[in-house]
Amino acid sequence: MKSTFKLVAFLVFILSYGNAFAQTNKKTVNIVLLAGQSNMAGAGDYTSLDASVKERLAKVVDRVQISNSGKAPTPLSFYLSKGHKNKYGFEEAFGPELLIGIVLAEKFPKDKFLLIKTAQGGTALYGAWNPDWTAEKAAQVEAEGFKRELKLYASFIDDVKENIKRIEGEGKVYKIIGMGWMQGENDAAKEVSALSYEANLVNLIKRVRADLNVKDMPFVLGQINSHYGDFSAGPATVRAAEWKVSEIVSKVKTIKTTADAPYNDYPKHSDNVHYNAEGQYRLGTAFAEALLNLQ
Repeated sequence: MKSTFKLVAFLVFILSYGNAFAQTNKKTVNIVLLAGQSNMAGAGDYTSLDASVKERLAKVVDRVQISNSGKAPTPLSFYLSKGHKNKYGFEEAFGPELLIGIVLAEKFPKDKFLLIKTAQGGTALYGAWNPDWTAEKAAQVEAEGFKRELKLYASFIDDVKENIKRIEGEGKVYKIIGMGWMQGENDAAKEVSALSYEANLVNLIKRVRADLNVKDMPFVLGQINSHYGDFSAGPATVRAAEWKVSEIVSKVKTIKTTADAPYNDYPKHSDNVHYNAEGQYRLGTAFAEALLNLQ
C-alpha cells in the first residue's frame, strides 16, 4: 500500500513539474507592427535582389511570419502586385518588412517573429489613419471613392488584436517589441494635414501605445521626401514634424533621408516617389537597426 502511494505521489510530482516546465518555457512570439502608405507597402523588385539576400531569408524564414492587411500569417516573403507589374514590370514585390524580419531574426537566432502590417497607398494620417477618424476630415484630404471610407487605424488595431488572440489560443505568449511607420507623403500634399502632422503623429503614437497597452513601445518612422500636392511647403513641414516628434516623444527614432533627388541614400524608381529594391533593402535594414537600438 505504501509503495502504491509513493508511486502515485511520484507520478503527480512528475506531471506537475512537467506542466510547470512547459509554462515557463513557452516560446515568445516577438511582434513588430508596420503601417503606412505606399512606401510601407513596398515597390522593391524581389527578383532583382542579390542571391545572398535570398539565402539570408531562407535561413530565417522558419522563424519569421507576416500577417498582411488582416490575412492569416504566412512565412516572410514577397507579395504579388499587378499594379507594380503594369507600372514597373515586376510582380514579386517587397517593402521594408523583408529586411526588418531578416535582420531581427539574425540578431536573435533562437527567437520567433511575427510582423503585422497594414499599408495603403495614397492615404493620410489626417484622414484614413486618424485614430479619431471623422467623415469630414477624410473628405478634406482623401481622394474621392473608397479611400474616404477607410478607417485604417481602427482596422490595424483590430488586426493586431486578432493576431494576439490567435497566438494566445495556440498556448503561446507574445511581446510587442516595436512599430515601424512609413507615411506622410499624402499629408504633405495639403495645407490642413501638413500643418497638423506633428500633433497627429504624437497622437498616433500615444494611441497605439495605449490601445495595445504597451507603454513606451519603440516607434521608428521614416522621413518622407515627396514633392507633390497643392501645398508647396508641405514636404518640408512634414519632414520637420517627423524629426521633432523623435525629440519630444520618448522611445521614438526618425530615419533621416535626403530631401531631394537623386536620393542616393535610399534609391528610388524613376518616378522619384517609390523606393526601388536597393532603397527598400536599405530602408528595412535601417528600421531594424533603429528598433534594436530602442530596445
